[in-house]
Amino acid sequence: MLEDNAFEKFKEQILRDGPRLGADGRFHFLCHRNLTCFNHCCHDVNIFLTPYDVLRMKRALGIPSGEFLDRYCIIPFSKTMRYPVVLLRMREDAQLACPFLEEPAGCSIYENRPWSCRTYPLGRAAPPRTSGGEDPAFYFLIREDFCCGLGESREWRVAEWLDDQGVPEYEAQGRFFQDLAQDERLGAGKSLTPEQMDMLFMVLYDLDKFRRFVFETRFLRKFQVAEDRIEAIRTDDVELMKFGFEWIRFALWQEPTLEVRKEVAAVIKAAMEARPGAQAAGPGLSSPFDKKPAGKQDESG
Repeated sequence: MLEDNAFEKFKEQILRDGPRLGADGRFHFLCHRNLTCFNHCCHDVNIFLTPYDVLRMKRALGIPSGEFLDRYCIIPFSKTMRYPVVLLRMREDAQLACPFLEEPAGCSIYENRPWSCRTYPLGRAAPPRTSGGEDPAFYFLIREDFCCGLGESREWRVAEWLDDQGVPEYEAQGRFFQDLAQDERLGAGKSLTPEQMDMLFMVLYDLDKFRRFVFETRFLRKFQVAEDRIEAIRTDDVELMKFGFEWIRFALWQEPTLEVRKEVAAVIKAAMEARPGAQAAGPGLSSPFDKKPAGKQDESG
């Protein structure tokens, strides 16, 4: 596994020196079973999973998100983390193989493989976005000595390769997470509390637990949510994921992404006014988001 400092240095090096590929950039690559390196890239690798990755993989396996996280993931922790991240747990064998690798056939969940597996041999770097500016993200070619596919004659345009690998859908659904991760307000000035990190982890990755949080607590008695939206998030994981990002923005920064019921807002306002010197945290923030969710996820994975 990459240590925190090593990973940060790798990112800095890519952003500073990495050759940048746009949509029309070209490269040679072809992966097939006749290559001596086939499946080599599925061993001893750091695969960071996005919320949409977890959604697709747990659904493909037919298991709850909590079970997926417990069985297949590592949840690292460090004081420098601005938000929780999840890595795919390699097998505990000499080869440190991906848990979904079946030799010699290949990936057993290929249609639902993570975003980073789809883009390979391309990597994506995302420098901080300036206010109102265009997305500065770019792709770069990952050159690894073992990879024979880079020596194949098949030429691709970057946009062509991404489309062939089904990346556009993952990028569209991953935009919510990308915007959150790049938001300068996240971790600026004051770090999130352990309780807030736990809640973020649940909303981002443990969708089935988040659904229970929405439907089995007083959540829907506090927020005005349209009936058709309620039914959508009850059954549709993608709609629940999108709703989760709205909740995060409301709870962290009081953005008007959710509407507090008028009677609840009146109670909160009265309570705040009755506390001399109290700083208003915004409706909802001081209630569920600062409380530890039931069944706290073990940070060690």
